[in-house]
Amino acid sequence: MNDKQKKPQKLKARLPRGFVDRTAGDIRAVNEMTAKIREVYEHYGFDPLETPLFEYTDALGKFLPDSDRPNEGVFSLQDDDEQWMSLRYDLTAPLARHVAENFNKIQLPYRTYRAGYVFRNEKPGPGRFRQFMQFDADTVGAPGVQADAEMCMMMADTLEALGIKRGDYVIRVNNRKVLDGVLEAIGLGGDDKAGQRLNVLRAIDKLDKFGPEGVALLLGPGRKDESGDFTKGAGLDKEQIDKVLFFVGITDYAESAVRLAELVAGTARGGEGVEELNFIGALVTSAGYGPDRIKIDPSVVRGLEYYTGPVYEAELTFDVTNEKGEKVVFGSVGGGGRYDGLVSRFMGQPVPATGFSIGVSRLMTALKNLGKLGASEVIEPVLVTVMDGDVEAMGRYQKMTQELRAAGIRAEMFQGNWKKFGNQLKYADRRGCPVAIIQGGDERAEGVVQIKDLIEGKRLSGEIDDNASWREARVAQETAPEADLVAKVREILAAQAEDRKRAGGNV
Repeated sequence: MNDKQKKPQKLKARLPRGFVDRTAGDIRAVNEMTAKIREVYEHYGFDPLETPLFEYTDALGKFLPDSDRPNEGVFSLQDDDEQWMSLRYDLTAPLARHVAENFNKIQLPYRTYRAGYVFRNEKPGPGRFRQFMQFDADTVGAPGVQADAEMCMMMADTLEALGIKRGDYVIRVNNRKVLDGVLEAIGLGGDDKAGQRLNVLRAIDKLDKFGPEGVALLLGPGRKDESGDFTKGAGLDKEQIDKVLFFVGITDYAESAVRLAELVAGTARGGEGVEELNFIGALVTSAGYGPDRIKIDPSVVRGLEYYTGPVYEAELTFDVTNEKGEKVVFGSVGGGGRYDGLVSRFMGQPVPATGFSIGVSRLMTALKNLGKLGASEVIEPVLVTVMDGDVEAMGRYQKMTQELRAAGIRAEMFQGNWKKFGNQLKYADRRGCPVAIIQGGDERAEGVVQIKDLIEGKRLSGEIDDNASWREARVAQETAPEADLVAKVREILAAQAEDRKRAGGNV
């Protein structure tokens, strides 16, 4: 028997399922994009707000966990007083809680924007993560649909500010009240039909996934999928199904407006919804936003369980190539609508609200497809190399580094094993450093530095091992007084920038 103590197992590095690490390029791309979004929102008079990642779970509404499934839909835990807390599922429920808690302090209408990560405890898949960023804008305390019209205009302006040209996007607008009118017109009004109405809404929400034929089955007897699983339908008859499919199948509102008005005639809520759609259409047209930018489109069915009035969706209309090499329309990058009931849950009184959310990661993918991100170049740091490790030499190297930084130039002093000079140049090469600063004992005695242009000059990665080899190479470098260091580095960086410009941005 082997009595030797077993070695402890090495901890395995592994990323949690459904989460991703973000690299410098992605972070800079997101920062570039969100800065442009923020600028549009600020121009519209919206102010920033930040809420915590955790909320008490009951504030998240339908995602309240029960005792059997405390993490259903959300990541939840109990704090020390046994209250359930959850990572936020979206940015809207925390806003509703904030408004209710500070109702007597804030000025209504309250116009605010928020950006941040939200979390979904759902099965991850391709392009579907458990943590992702949203960028929201909301107006709380504005009952008129002119607030919804403004949201649509702001969405259009935001997409154009990001470089998406007209013709490559459209903001599509519908109204939940119109659908309520359709449902009432086909005999599904009243509290006793609430369950059936919910089934109809869920069926309509599958329009993109299953098409009109699949939705017709879900509205009627039910649908069996490829695996043989059967989903029970809403139980509508053919006439009812045809009317619902007519409504969600409208692609030209002007052509269908008369028939739609006839369909909801006699239903107060449906008539109100049609009036609101017409009002929004008139407002955006008066402001110069034609149907090529903002379009009344009853086929928009997003979040119909959640919204109480107008709903709108930002859709990109250009083609992209998917993982299978197929050309597909990019589709939705965000949307929102009027949710007059959310703040009211806390207040016990009506509090109108409308807003929209941009899916940052999805929109970033679209902008990369269009070549609209990463255009602003990030220059890697100038590297101040280390030839000697004594206190005086190190002090000189650090002083040079600080002088470059003070002049607005990215710079770093090499912090690895300085005794193998070749490793420093390999590091500079791999990092993409544009310039290296070298000062040995002789240069220090003379008060000069060697400035090496690493872009123009020969890559010396594996060729330099010591100071003597460096002196023999002397490629694309010049000697300059220490006092001229900043000016000479600026000169080289400017020349490199000019080269990149002439080459169309390709080094």
